[in-house]
Amino acid sequence: MKRIELHNTHEALGAKMVPFAGFEMPVQYAGVQKEHLAVRESVGVFDVSHMGEFLVTGADAEKFLQKVVSNDVSKLVDGKIQYACFPNEEGGIIDDLLVYKISDVEYMLVVNASNIEKDWNWLNKQNDTSASLQDLSNDYSLFAVQGPKSTEALQNLTSIDLKGMTYYTFKQSDFAGVEDVILSATGYTGAGGFELYVPNANAQKVWEAILKSGADFNIQPIGLAARDTLRLEMGYCLYGNEINDTTSPVAAGLMWVTKLSKDFVGKSKIEKVKEEGPSRRLKAFQVVGKGIPRKDYAICDQDQNKLGEVTSGTMSPSIKKGIGLAYIDVDALKNKVPLFLEVRNKLIEIELVSLPFVQSNVN
Repeated sequence: MKRIELHNTHEALGAKMVPFAGFEMPVQYAGVQKEHLAVRESVGVFDVSHMGEFLVTGADAEKFLQKVVSNDVSKLVDGKIQYACFPNEEGGIIDDLLVYKISDVEYMLVVNASNIEKDWNWLNKQNDTSASLQDLSNDYSLFAVQGPKSTEALQNLTSIDLKGMTYYTFKQSDFAGVEDVILSATGYTGAGGFELYVPNANAQKVWEAILKSGADFNIQPIGLAARDTLRLEMGYCLYGNEINDTTSPVAAGLMWVTKLSKDFVGKSKIEKVKEEGPSRRLKAFQVVGKGIPRKDYAICDQDQNKLGEVTSGTMSPSIKKGIGLAYIDVDALKNKVPLFLEVRNKLIEIELVSLPFVQSNVN
């Protein structure tokens, strides 16, 4: 089991450490509800240093990425970021990721911790260009400062005008006295904020500076459990839940980051699913009355015929209702069949809703 750079720091803060994606990670500190609301209402800081970072460089960097990434990398300009997928040859999803364009000959890919080795092997296998790949995953710590007060909490630590940064842009600059920190206007909470890529040698210094600078706004350390409830309230996909190697981007609602106007691995299989239509689609739902959905719970009709299954579910700390995402048979959706959640052999009524479950603070 790997340890992130600040493992001991989190233990000293009272974090409950659990195995996650091959790492020991802080799952919670003061409790999920408190941490969740701290991010929604003010500001919190996550240590998500388990995430992977790859550098792609050289004259063929864009050409290579266009082949392996679902989104159109040619649309990026320096300092911009794209959300995308790595499709496999069968049209499934190897991983979802962020693509950072540093320059025409340099890109950074940010991938899920559980898929670092799989992604790395896949990219090297597909690389028939002169592009060079470098795995920086063990060299960097990643801190996500999220919430409506995040800009105010961080501004005195950098010369960058944080308020002037737009969503899905980044800059390399000074931060807390450390040079060349990548400061990114991204996050997986819908609460607004920034993500900071920091060399491990400076991780402790930057973490302490963030907590000190944010003290006036009651900044709280936040664990992975609240990160999950926050992203679910936005309806963001989580790899291993909503998407995996057999999931089509069509069914997952990810065609907005899958550009069929260019060629890439698995394109023909995805086009076929789009043309024929998927057998099921990912939908958001809310429990009518009482009940908490959990992963793998069945979605049924009134006769308990299974029509789908929950991929993610929780009791929303923000709206105090059971919410979830589920793959549901297309025929049932077309026929508007009344849907129920099966909990311990009992049926609980649910209703399909539009995303997000709560309003985003992201502009």
